[in-house]
Amino acid sequence: MKIFNYKRVPYAEMRAFSVHILTASGSFLAFLGVVAAAEHRFVDMFWWLGLALLVDGIDGPIARKVRVKEVLPNWSGDTLDNIIDYVTYVLLPAFALYQSGMIGQPWSFVAAGMIVVSSAIYYADMGMKTDEYFFSGFPVVWNMIVFTLFVIDASALTAMIVVTVSVLLTFLPIHFLHPVRVKRLRPLNLGIFLLWCALGGYALLMHFSTPSYVVIPFIITGIYLYAIGGILQIFPRLGR
Repeated sequence: MKIFNYKRVPYAEMRAFSVHILTASGSFLAFLGVVAAAEHRFVDMFWWLGLALLVDGIDGPIARKVRVKEVLPNWSGDTLDNIIDYVTYVLLPAFALYQSGMIGQPWSFVAAGMIVVSSAIYYADMGMKTDEYFFSGFPVVWNMIVFTLFVIDASALTAMIVVTVSVLLTFLPIHFLHPVRVKRLRPLNLGIFLLWCALGGYALLMHFSTPSYVVIPFIITGIYLYAIGGILQIFPRLGR
């Protein structure tokens, strides 16, 4: 019987594989989120999703830093990342939307179905990112969309309109921002994204009993993040 000897594994490979473990930890965070959503503990669920978003934000730069693709060519970090992203960005938020009954029945079920199906198709698109690392089409960040609906305590009509429009935009060649990888206006984009996160974190601390002086800038920063990619597409020299 062969006994695994970790001393035979080069340090570079161990370091690279640890990045894959970091990425895969998002699946456990998603599991904790599912448990919370099933028990209607939506504040807890969004905290787990926030941690998953943090992991997703740092694993890519770390992977590039330690050259994971070169060191472990047989392990696809992109495939692993897509699996985790689908669960945390799509499946869990859709489940939360359904569990909350925000849009009423049967429309909460219909909206959740639209989200998971359109997103699955989007992940099959090999051209989902442009040369500048914009997303082509709405990038199925349903964790942010559904979270926003909870923070603003959206009406059934508002929630259904937002979901329907975003599903349609999934299939249109409109650019959406990647706040980390897009170079144009990067400091501004990152600053607004961090402000949006901070306002969202405050809303969670308040258990969604959020005052208007938090909700209003939260909505404004969210609209900016939602629309700035399309604006930069219309004005290609802006931010260069």
